[in-house]
Amino acid sequence: MTTKRLDRATVILNWLAAALVLITLGMIFFFAPTERTMGNVQRIFYFHVGAAWVSSIAFFAALVAGVMYLRRPSRMWDTVALASVEIGLAFTTMTIVSGSVWGRPAWNTWWIWSPRLTSITVMWLVYVAYFMLRGAIEDQERRGRFAAVYVIAGFVTVIITFLSIRFLRDIHPVIIGEGSAEAEGLQEFAGGLESAKMGITVTMSTITFTVLYLAWLFNRLRLQRLLDEADALKMRVMARLQGS
Repeated sequence: MTTKRLDRATVILNWLAAALVLITLGMIFFFAPTERTMGNVQRIFYFHVGAAWVSSIAFFAALVAGVMYLRRPSRMWDTVALASVEIGLAFTTMTIVSGSVWGRPAWNTWWIWSPRLTSITVMWLVYVAYFMLRGAIEDQERRGRFAAVYVIAGFVTVIITFLSIRFLRDIHPVIIGEGSAEAEGLQEFAGGLESAKMGITVTMSTITFTVLYLAWLFNRLRLQRLLDEADALKMRVMARLQGS
């Protein structure tokens, strides 16, 4: 078994991700200022933005892996796409749940079918269906080809979700670009140092979640290699037993 032990890059990423998570938690709860209107509930904003950012990165990585698989079919690219969709769905779920918890004190409701919330729900369902597609096709090469086309087409929902609040009236604030959350009054701080602390914490959160995605991806790739080796070993044993 050549993949029994963790490789150096995976070990480094695991330790780095763990350290960054601890540092980020400390910054969120002890360094970042308390928002005037919602108080400590606002701190979920740092988890919400980081998770949303990484879900987009993960789905984009799946798109790139899908393109590479169509150009040069390889088990590795198929696994990268599969792992990225798995991780992206986990972070999308975290985004939806944290946004709902944040929306209760901010909007006085857990959920509203606004353009942003509707589009992210559609996006979540589209990527859940990705696993249904893979489960319906037994042939590995055919499954990889269909799955690659699907993740390429499915990324349209990510783009729609990102642009929805820029072209349609929505209660959800624009976090990146003009009309940011601070400009719309959702985040009210004293300004100066407090606003700088908020920006630093948000940046740290996105970096941490990005490294966490990479760590999970490397571990998932290693897990797939172990599964493939186990399947190959099983086939050799079956062949030997049938031969005897």
